[in-house]
Amino acid sequence: MNAEATQELDGLVAWLREVFQDGPQAAPGKEIAARLAAYATTHDDWRAFANFSDERYTRNLVVRDTHFELLVLCWGAAQESPIHNHEGQDCWMAVLEGEIEELRYCCPEDVRPGPLEPHGARSFTAGSVAFIKDEIGLHLVRSAHAERTGVSLHLYAAPYDYCDVYCPDTGQITRKRLQNDYENGRPVARESSAD
Repeated sequence: MNAEATQELDGLVAWLREVFQDGPQAAPGKEIAARLAAYATTHDDWRAFANFSDERYTRNLVVRDTHFELLVLCWGAAQESPIHNHEGQDCWMAVLEGEIEELRYCCPEDVRPGPLEPHGARSFTAGSVAFIKDEIGLHLVRSAHAERTGVSLHLYAAPYDYCDVYCPDTGQITRKRLQNDYENGRPVARESSAD
């Protein structure tokens, strides 16, 4: 990928580094959402990081800093994340292309044995920004259409390497290590047990 292709994305990353220099807790949430929405509606240099897989959605790392992590997630038709938490971190999702659906579930402290009940579903189109943290609830993210793909930009403050994944039928929690499929545009070897 050439330097010109990521110029605007580089500007977003530089702005995020400035915003997060005093740590994630000092970041202005509404301003971050507005900046992500503006980027999503006016730029397409994220395409340099867009890599799809027939097997699962992909995590394509743009940058990982001490206080934040930025990834491009590519959702194939009918691909979805498991139901998961966010390790106490804030998460913004800007839709770059297509339509992404979010299904929310009860807050982690309310999870009981037995089937998980969704408590809301929302669809987001290109330029829309969603926000979640553990106090809001768990969620599952997917392409909104069984026959179309989608791309989203995810900002996590701060980065984390593990999360809890919840079985929708039993509520059982499994600890999963998060793995990227691409970093700096290069494929990363994945462990077979990770999602």
